[in-house]
Amino acid sequence: MASRTGLRAGVLWRGRGYGDGENREVGFQGDANFSSNVTWSLSPPVPAANYGIDAPKLVQRFAVRGGLLVVFAAVLYIVNRRTSPGTALALALACGGIGLGFLATAGIMLWSSRVGKLKIRDEILNGITWRGDEAVLDLGCGRGLLLIGAAKRLKTGRATGVDTWRADVLSGNSSEAAMQNAKAEGAADRIRLETSDIRKLPFGANTFDVAVSSLAIHNIPARAERAKALAEIVRVLKPSGRVAIFDLMYPGEYAKTLGELGLSDVKLSGYKFLWCLPGRIVTARKP
Repeated sequence: MASRTGLRAGVLWRGRGYGDGENREVGFQGDANFSSNVTWSLSPPVPAANYGIDAPKLVQRFAVRGGLLVVFAAVLYIVNRRTSPGTALALALACGGIGLGFLATAGIMLWSSRVGKLKIRDEILNGITWRGDEAVLDLGCGRGLLLIGAAKRLKTGRATGVDTWRADVLSGNSSEAAMQNAKAEGAADRIRLETSDIRKLPFGANTFDVAVSSLAIHNIPARAERAKALAEIVRVLKPSGRVAIFDLMYPGEYAKTLGELGLSDVKLSGYKFLWCLPGRIVTARKP
């Protein structure tokens, strides 16, 4: 009669699934002729990239005011519908219509931040012929939308983003948020971040092959100061370097200024209505 054979094995579990960060060891043993030792290493998942909400306080104001007006319109109608139904309906429709307009504006701005600006990013970057070894500059990079998109097109090149990280122009705007997005997109090893005013860049002349910018320069209120930012772009671009800027309100001004600064092939795209305002892409090349 065959003898029974026992079992001996040990399993070492090392992971972070317990919530307290400690390792755990579990095992069982008998009298087998073999043993095994298995090590598991679990890392927390990297959060998906989040490029923030543009003009967050403005979006919030539109949403709150719109909601309040709609509620006020409903209450106004309910309170007065018996005594003055015609007047109550007219006033409710007027207030409610304005409120719905505010809510629609907030919705369009949210869509522009979550969907629209990603489409603009792709249009800008797809319009550039990439070798993969370019030095790229993103002016007003924010949480890294254009910066990371450009970095993902590079092989040996590097993308540099500059910003002053203003929270009023983009929710959660910080260099840490930009780097976290770069890690989520697998591009952290191809980007560099600098804190700098785009009107006084900390780079030498003829440094970059490509300069891009989105929704940044219009935040400079004075035309003369916006011209300084454009002059800095021209200064740091290498000969034959390319620039592509998407912005609201002032793209025609940018095109004229870039031409006066000596850039060639200056072009303006058609209008793109995001954030309830007309925007355009300006492209040019340094001779």
